[in-house]
Amino acid sequence: MNRFSDYNQMETARRGRIEVICGSMFSGKTEELIRRLKRAEFARQKVEIFKPALDTRYSVEEVVSHDSNHILSTPIESSTSILLLANDCDVVGIDEAQFFDNDLIEVCNELARRGTRVIIAGLDMDFKCQPFGPMPSLMAIADEVTKVHAICMKCGNLAYVSHRLVSGDKQVLLGEKMEYEPLCRECYLEALRDREAAENAESQPE
Repeated sequence: MNRFSDYNQMETARRGRIEVICGSMFSGKTEELIRRLKRAEFARQKVEIFKPALDTRYSVEEVVSHDSNHILSTPIESSTSILLLANDCDVVGIDEAQFFDNDLIEVCNELARRGTRVIIAGLDMDFKCQPFGPMPSLMAIADEVTKVHAICMKCGNLAYVSHRLVSGDKQVLLGEKMEYEPLCRECYLEALRDREAAENAESQPE
């Protein structure tokens, strides 16, 4: 069992790097982000957490997981604000990174160059299975990528995508279990076929 000083040394050694946690909704991305940030705080590192200001589903000023774990954060409109607000930080956490602009990529690179450990959580794909926002580029420049999985609500296999249950083509639609469900690839394709069949039936004249 490591003494606290050994643990602190291990955590503080993880500097100047980018870590990405990605996956579908309900996969535990934010849970893992909070876990890593709280470990850093326990190691007496200076930690700052940021989230997009538009995400007010659970809390305006906290990052909150679906399991109700939470950590205080700073809501921001633009990713460039992080550079101004994260001076002298050992660790920077960023939640719901898919909602940020593409400037986030260079922001994270700059933080890593300064010796900051950057931990990012976000959806890798939108509800159409398309790469979401800056996430693909963040995964490409990351030192470490962790893909976590929810459980498919139809068959119980590992989920692949966040399937949208409500109508609308907007890429950004904040929601929870009433608006989205995690599905594996096969069940997602079946859901698309069922929706298309239902829409075709509605469009047929009586």
